[in-house]
Amino acid sequence: MTLIAQATAARSIALLLGLATAGLAQASEEAVKKGMESFIGAPAVESVARTPYGGLYEVVLKNGQLVYTDEKAEFIIDGSIIDTKTRRDVTEARMNQLSAIDFASLPLEHAVKQVKGKGSRVIATFEDPNCGYCKRLAKDLAGMDDITIYTFLYPILSPDSTSKSNNIWCAKDRAKAWTGWVLDGKVPADADCDVDAVAQNVQLGQQLRISGTPTIFLADGTRIGGYLPAAELEKALAEVKTK
Repeated sequence: MTLIAQATAARSIALLLGLATAGLAQASEEAVKKGMESFIGAPAVESVARTPYGGLYEVVLKNGQLVYTDEKAEFIIDGSIIDTKTRRDVTEARMNQLSAIDFASLPLEHAVKQVKGKGSRVIATFEDPNCGYCKRLAKDLAGMDDITIYTFLYPILSPDSTSKSNNIWCAKDRAKAWTGWVLDGKVPADADCDVDAVAQNVQLGQQLRISGTPTIFLADGTRIGGYLPAAELEKALAEVKTK
């Protein structure tokens, strides 16, 4: 057999092996999906993928939850997996990837806008005016420069949250009303206007599965669920890569 013929045969064998492996992986993932849905008792699985660690399968549920299981779906792991070499929380990283959004699709006209310095760095936040961690975030943002902040009023904690959000939205200077409340505790004055934007923010947040505030989105679509100290937020902003 010539060298060309040998190389051709080797490539054919490699291709067949690759196809066979892909077929087995697909079959295994489908089996895991069936096993998980049999356990749950409903068609609740969004996707299944084999992971490169521990022979585990990543299972993403339709409610956004991420769990792990073995190839026979005999055990379920509900928690974080940590890479001991890098100390990286691979579950958190994967969840951030899964929950990322198209930042350009956000209706920024429905947000309270603040520009600090040049404003070249951009974030969007979903915040409830009565959220304690939102007030901590506001203090951190007050000390940051070169940032544009789009705050989507997202009243989900109480009827008073809705009232405050509506009054802030209807204020002549929305940014001033928002920061006056979260930074200085100055209750926004009663005001009346079309507050459909606030109601639409709540609908959008539900679509994005935002269950807590603050929720932060970076310009590349990365989601940060919960309060992040200023130093960590600065680090996250420095790592943003926009198209």
